[in-house]
Formats: sequence, C-alpha cells, structure tokens
Amino acid sequence: MNSKLKSLIPDVAKGLAVAAIAAVLVVSPVVARAAQLSNDAKSAIPKDVQQLIVVDYRAMQNSPAAMSLKDRVLPPELKRLETALKSSGLKVDQDADILCFAAFRTGTTADSARILGIAQGQFQTRAILAKFTKDKVKPRAVRNNLVYPMGSAGFDVVFLNQTTMIFGDKKSIDISLDAHDGLQQNFLADTDMVNEMGAVDSKAVWSLLDAKGTQTMMRSVLGDAAQLTDYDTVRDRMKSSRYTMDFSNGVKFDMAVVMSDTLTGATAATLMKGVSLMRKTQGSPLEKQALDETTIDSNSGTLMVSYSSTDSQFSSLLSSPLFQSVVK
Repeated sequence: MNSKLKSLIPDVAKGLAVAAIAAVLVVSPVVARAAQLSNDAKSAIPKDVQQLIVVDYRAMQNSPAAMSLKDRVLPPELKRLETALKSSGLKVDQDADILCFAAFRTGTTADSARILGIAQGQFQTRAILAKFTKDKVKPRAVRNNLVYPMGSAGFDVVFLNQTTMIFGDKKSIDISLDAHDGLQQNFLADTDMVNEMGAVDSKAVWSLLDAKGTQTMMRSVLGDAAQLTDYDTVRDRMKSSRYTMDFSNGVKFDMAVVMSDTLTGATAATLMKGVSLMRKTQGSPLEKQALDETTIDSNSGTLMVSYSSTDSQFSSLLSSPLFQSVVK
C-alpha cells in the first residue's frame, strides 16, 4: 500500500488519536457540533474512497490543547496539505467551518493512492479572487472551473462555490473535478458508504473506511494476532468501518466494523478481547485502566469498540508509553 495512504489508517488506540485530530474539547467545555458535508463536497470526492476524515475545524481552532494534539498525530501528508492551506493567504482559520481529508484510489497499483482536501465555510471568494488577480496569479481552466496555485507547496485550490473549496495536488484536483462534473462516478454513487456516513456525521469528529482500509486498520489493531488462522477467516469478510469521537461529556470514542455475517462479527470480537487482555499484562496502571474502560462486543455482524473517560484521564493517557507507541 502507498505509504501516504497507509498513514491515514489508524489502529484502535491510534484511532483515539487520529479521530481526535481535533481533540475538539479535551480541556474545553464547548458543545460538540456536527461535521456534515454538503452535497457539493460529497460530489467532489471520487467514488473509490479508502478513508474519509472529517472534523469541525472551527471548534478545533478554539482549543489550544486540540491543536497541540493534532500536531502530534496528524499524518505528514495531511500536515503538508493543512500547512499549505493556512499559508496560502485564504484566511481558512477565519472562514472554514469543516475540514475533510479524503484518501482514494485511482487504480490497483501501490502508487494509485491520492489525498484530497475539502473545506466548507463562508469564504470571501470575491476578495480572494481579486487578490489573485492583483498578485498576477494565473489560473488554469478545467472546463468551467478555475484552478489556482496555492502558494509554493505544489498544491492547487478551486472554489466550487462560495461555501466549498477543494485543494490538493494537480492530479487529485483534476480527478475531483471530473467526479464533481459527472465525468466519473463520485462518492454519492457508493450507497454503502453514504449510508454509513448517516451513522456518524452528527458528530464533530468522524471517519469512514472501506473494506481495504478496514483490513489494514484491523491488521494493525490485532498485531501478532493477525497471524492467527481466525484472522484469515474474518479478514476477507470485513465490509467497512467507522469511528467517531464525542466530547460533550468527557471523551467518548466509538468504532464499528461491519462484517458480512454474525459469526464473523463474533469471531472478530473474540480476537479483539484477546489482544486487550494481552496488552493489560504489559501496560501501566493508567493504561490498564484505559483498557478496562474499553468495551468490545458484536451485534448482528458488527464488531463494536467503545472507550470513554474523563477529560483529565484522557489527557494523562496522551503521555503514556501505550499512546506514544501507537502514534509513531
């Protein structure tokens, strides 16, 4: 798998970290808001998505602790995208409400993985385009879309309208515009993923993974247990997964892995419980407490993992060896 795309796929504990890309409310008593994508944003995402990560960007910006955590766990390629966006002069910190990163495939080879950024908000497009003109920044035309270079990082940006912009490298932008303009299928054509989105997009931080992304994530979660015969049984029956974080009352993390049948879901839960017991024997008292507060179960073919703690417990966990080992 392409290393850029692999860096987007979390294991369970890393899911705590990457899902907390914002850690929106780790120390702030702010009410979590929904991070919902518009139809314009969804239509700009190519159909073959391996993972979506969506955050309430405004809430993230309002929490210094969230920003500090984000800097520690955000994968390098996403840091490059975000840095390019913030240094572009587009005033994203002021205008963006929601930030989405999409990892998608353009083929079957290892180098076919691409990453795209989408921002939603109330953008001052007239002022931005006027500044581009003043600075003699020349766009390239892709049908009716004007694509502008975004600083010196090698990324481009295009406004679909006043509330939605996409950014990324040239190839990712062109593929995204093809999807948006109907020249190829987009995310809305994947009814399974669209339905999965409905289960998570009421949260401030959420992510969706397809079958291949889920297989990679679960292999990381299980570690050595992934070498067992039972894992071979469940691997090819993983259909998708999703996770969310909620901070309205402490910290709550929920992950669901959708399997093809009830027996496979139960088998996966058994494997996960075994891994949890093994890690308890190796962890510190703080880490053991975190694992004790993690519940693992299955229901109707879906593996479910939940973790909850107080804000202070979660903050302490961030400096533990367990956390450090899973965010390397």
